[in-house]
Amino acid sequence: MPDSAQDSRLQADLRDLYDRLRTDVRDRWKRDLPFEELLFDRWERARDLGFGEGSSIYHNSYIYGDVSVGSSTWIGPFTLLDGSGGLQIGDFCSISSGVQIYTHDTVAWAVSGGRVKAEPAAVRIGSFCYIGSQTVVAKGVTIGDHSVVGACSFVNRDIAPFTISAGVPSRPIGLVEVASDGAVSLHYDRS
Repeated sequence: MPDSAQDSRLQADLRDLYDRLRTDVRDRWKRDLPFEELLFDRWERARDLGFGEGSSIYHNSYIYGDVSVGSSTWIGPFTLLDGSGGLQIGDFCSISSGVQIYTHDTVAWAVSGGRVKAEPAAVRIGSFCYIGSQTVVAKGVTIGDHSVVGACSFVNRDIAPFTISAGVPSRPIGLVEVASDGAVSLHYDRS
């Protein structure tokens, strides 16, 4: 079979596969996903990366360096996990779509004309945390257990456990309360 005929057949087979997978996902989950998300299982990818049991990460997420993720953590689409300085994410976290977590920066490298090396510093996100969509976490930050970070925040300092934080730069705006039965109350600072 000539190359152009093979290419045409392969393209037809891929279109057929796409249509079948897309229909299945629409019927079962009422979702329409990009082709790579239809082809690849996000739980399998998490297992292959050594993440904890029940965690998932979308195929279109980027991972660099040493990244450790606990169990039952959801890492949304279009995220960037930079573990070049060491990144640890705990259990039962939700890392929303578009979140970028950095464990190094090249500020001094750039402004020194390359005479200074990139500066790494580990990031630790505790267990039971929610990081809102489009948030950027800077190097060296620790986010405590049971914390909530609002969407579109820039986290450049530590966040204490049971804290709601938001803004650019992110600052504490309230407290998280978790009752013994698991009920969650978010208490915002109204001042």
